[in-house]
Amino acid sequence: MAIIVQKYGGSSVADVAKIGQVADKVVAARSAGHDVVVVVSAMGKTTDELLALARTVRPPDDSVFDPPRRELDMLVSTGERVSMALLSIAIHARGMDAVSFTGSQCGIMTNDRHFDARIIEVRPHRIEDELARGRVVIVAGYQGMSYKREITTLGRGGSDTTAVALAAALGAERCEIYSDVDGVYSADPRVVTEPKHLPEIDLATLQQMAESGAKVLNAQAVEWARRAKIAIYARKTTDPHFWTMRALAQGVRETVAHEEGTSRVRAVVGLDRVVLARSDDTLRNFADLVGKMLLPAVDLTWSKKGATAVIPLLNVPDWDRARKKLVASGVEIDSGHALVSIVGADLGTAALPRFMDALESMKTTPYTLVASPLRISATIPGGALGPAQRALHAAFVDPTA
Repeated sequence: MAIIVQKYGGSSVADVAKIGQVADKVVAARSAGHDVVVVVSAMGKTTDELLALARTVRPPDDSVFDPPRRELDMLVSTGERVSMALLSIAIHARGMDAVSFTGSQCGIMTNDRHFDARIIEVRPHRIEDELARGRVVIVAGYQGMSYKREITTLGRGGSDTTAVALAAALGAERCEIYSDVDGVYSADPRVVTEPKHLPEIDLATLQQMAESGAKVLNAQAVEWARRAKIAIYARKTTDPHFWTMRALAQGVRETVAHEEGTSRVRAVVGLDRVVLARSDDTLRNFADLVGKMLLPAVDLTWSKKGATAVIPLLNVPDWDRARKKLVASGVEIDSGHALVSIVGADLGTAALPRFMDALESMKTTPYTLVASPLRISATIPGGALGPAQRALHAAFVDPTA
């Protein structure tokens, strides 16, 4: 039977009732004649709650303290284990055999970074054995095991990466990503009132969107999909099953992302909580410093005036400690910024005037600006992110087209 990998995000498994709904979808997929592997995130806001709990642990003098990344991985990786076990139990309760595995148990091997590790190899032998026995396999997303046999996590949205990496290793027919949104839009629906639904998108554009802050899919997951030529189907968990006439009759929507997808898509993306780092040192020394501190620098540039990098803080749990080290090394830190980007076809320098006009219409001057054929990004004040996204969407994307 063809293998399907399904991934369900935190909102899809937020409580026992929702886990039961997911179990119904999984049982239906298996009953339709597919081998099914399911990747789950932690329930609801569990990861945020665990991180907040870790930060309540203070030194005796109550000074600012960043918990070690290794211990954070040991802590937050427990969230997905709860989800996987409960979903497996729910599937058993519906009369179907299932088994749950952690990331390490199902052969997900990573590098030795903590909190934002990268998958380097997948050895899915246990999954293949259980599928051969007719079982549904449930996998804890977001986690793996390093070559040093340490538990690691893959950064925010890492369950997407788990799902696509498993789909590639298993030779799956497709990878279905389920969330509370029915696919990919030209902007965040919570920020822009009438974004355009994108029924199809090429993986290159989707990767640029994810790297620039789009929350619908993890950038590393899209990178895996491009490398392995895996099609990604982004769907809404509460929609009817796609193989039923009811779904077709209701006009259920999805986004299909694949290598041959349309390249005419344009979308606006925002990334909050970024800082600007500037150094008078050489680009080599600056990049080496940032790399050794495990900081995810983007848009690294250099001129005679020095080097500059944009650092998103989403996967930097020890920023206070990192900031002190950077300052001690002579790096100037400018906080409170956001990154706004327009991603898609036919951009680059030709689209710069319209991009600048949109920002100027809301009296915003970018601190930095980077343009490429597929993306234009500007670092702006954090409070201007929402208005900037709306202004750029109006300038570049026609939601009625």
